[in-house]
Amino acid sequence: MSTDAPKLSANESIKEESNFLKGTIDVELTEDTDQFNKDNQQLLKFHGTYQQDDRDARMAAKKTGGGKEFSMMVRCRIPGGRITCDQMLAQLDLCDELGNSTLKITTRQTLQLHGVVKGNLRKAIHRINEIQLSTLAACGDVNRNVVCCPAKRDNAVYRDLHKLTDSLVVALAPQTPAYHELWVTDPETGESTLEGGGSGEVVEPLYGPTYLPRKFKIGIALPHDNCIDIYTQDLGFLAVIRDDKVIGYNVLVGGGMGTTPSAKKTFPALAKRMAFCTPEQAVDVAVAVVKVQRDHGNREDRKVARMKYLIADWGIEKFRAKVEEYFGESLQDCTEDDVHEVDDHMGWQEQGDGKWSYGLNIENGRLYDNENHQLKATIRAVCHEFKTELRMTTNQSIIFTDIEEGDKDKLIALIKKHNAQLTEDISMVRRWSIACVALPTCGLAITESERRLPGIIDSIEQPLAKLGLDKERFTLRMTGCPNGCARPYNADLALVGKAKDKYTLFAGGGWVGDRMAYIYKDLVKDADVADELIGIFSAYKSNRLEGESLGTFCTRVGRDDLEVLAAAAPRP
Repeated sequence: MSTDAPKLSANESIKEESNFLKGTIDVELTEDTDQFNKDNQQLLKFHGTYQQDDRDARMAAKKTGGGKEFSMMVRCRIPGGRITCDQMLAQLDLCDELGNSTLKITTRQTLQLHGVVKGNLRKAIHRINEIQLSTLAACGDVNRNVVCCPAKRDNAVYRDLHKLTDSLVVALAPQTPAYHELWVTDPETGESTLEGGGSGEVVEPLYGPTYLPRKFKIGIALPHDNCIDIYTQDLGFLAVIRDDKVIGYNVLVGGGMGTTPSAKKTFPALAKRMAFCTPEQAVDVAVAVVKVQRDHGNREDRKVARMKYLIADWGIEKFRAKVEEYFGESLQDCTEDDVHEVDDHMGWQEQGDGKWSYGLNIENGRLYDNENHQLKATIRAVCHEFKTELRMTTNQSIIFTDIEEGDKDKLIALIKKHNAQLTEDISMVRRWSIACVALPTCGLAITESERRLPGIIDSIEQPLAKLGLDKERFTLRMTGCPNGCARPYNADLALVGKAKDKYTLFAGGGWVGDRMAYIYKDLVKDADVADELIGIFSAYKSNRLEGESLGTFCTRVGRDDLEVLAAAAPRP
């Protein structure tokens, strides 16, 4: 008898023994406690919710002899970031009634509620399903929210992208009835809302009882508009367009931002170009890729369980051959088409049907009202007045669609009335920046991110203007830990939390998203971050080539020379 069977990670056993993600969640929901047990905490992620504790509240409670204050983050699955005004209004109501009064637009075009206590969790998810949204597969070891260019355009290309988005969601959705039983069916009447699937035989034809080794992310982009950062996705479909028609997709595989600096075996990676597929093949190719990762991804060590590590071990040729085996036929090679431009879809843009969209920049995606800005009130007012579709971007902002030419001034007036900043009044560096949630609610956060980045930008806006760089476009991204939820590793500049009040400063990526950044300086003190950034800007101003972007400049000169140039360059 062989003793060489692999030792699976603890999460694999939790999934396998969970009765297809049900676990004992139903029992714990009825108990008068403020938290779930460890196994159910892992299973709840598949249902779209994480247990967290507010570390600010924890510190305050400790002073009076208290402990952790637990609550749940609840994330929706909103394919391509498309949402109706009624759905958005309902989400705003939820954040006020059951959450901590703020709503977060994520870097995957969806919405997160924070501060939902355990006793309100079922009510929150049930109400989300009542408005024809779902939280199923928003988290967990499955395919998560599919991101796609959010621009509203009245042409066949964009309709094809959105059709593929919706088809992938259906094809790759978990089939377990546990979600329906736990959150959708009314426990008193037995009646259910329309979302969440139905009951019946427990079967997962795609995922099986252990689902995927780790999370899986898909993005759909255009060569002239890589706004969803396709190279950071596990699986990307890059539209190949000829004569204003999508003739197929270049398939990219193996992107992923997460890393653990203490574990040298881990690393961030950009996706690799694998093959070309026709529109008719796309969904089946996606299923084949997922199956290869399902069957061959690492289930012994979660640190190296993402698909990027399988591809790194096998090489892209072997991986492609295995995908073709699962798919059932050979695929063509990629066309020459690749990403070359990005549009953040902010401000006014024509839709092509006589109507307009307006992209409103939301700093770090946080929707809140205070004495200075009423962002929630702005969105409420726009939704009540225009009743149109909304689109969320992977840069954490929001697009109001279908605005008539004669109503453009009315929309602007509503935004100004509630003291929300117009996109046109926001600096370029702030507009192109994003940050993860980090402290106080993310359990992985080492440093501040969302709460710190605005202050850093305050410190560099004036120096950028004095250098004449305030109109330059570059990406500045910040995360509270190396897991990289704000996609830092391919940005022009990025700050990644490394130790308490210390960051790793990356440089040399770019806004197009197809190049990795390098570590410029490690363990930079929070107090020194702005000065380090200004040094890079000064070096760029004095030494750049004509038409050279910030990230390209940093890559050309390299880390060592950049440090020398930054020290020597005159500061503003």
